[in-house]
Amino acid sequence: MRISPTAILVVAVLAVLLFGAKRLPDAARALGRTLRILRSEARALRTDGAGAPPQARPAAEPAPMTIKRAPGSGDARPVGAADHGAAPRG
Repeated sequence: MRISPTAILVVAVLAVLLFGAKRLPDAARALGRTLRILRSEARALRTDGAGAPPQARPAAEPAPMTIKRAPGSGDARPVGAADHGAAPRG
């Protein structure tokens, strides 16, 4: 199927009427950027092996928390995985 020059002219006139002459270059630029990004992402999916499962990252060890005691009851102490379930000091 071939597109006639008259059809292209009608589409161009409608685009100018709908969007205005000032916004058409911005719209064309945005469309170009979108197509470029879409193409690069599709290429990346093909080259990265889309069928391969993603690699799991090792879980980061949580930082020790510090629980502060009430004023006058002593110093603060670190709380870690070994202290869970331990009897409170005091």
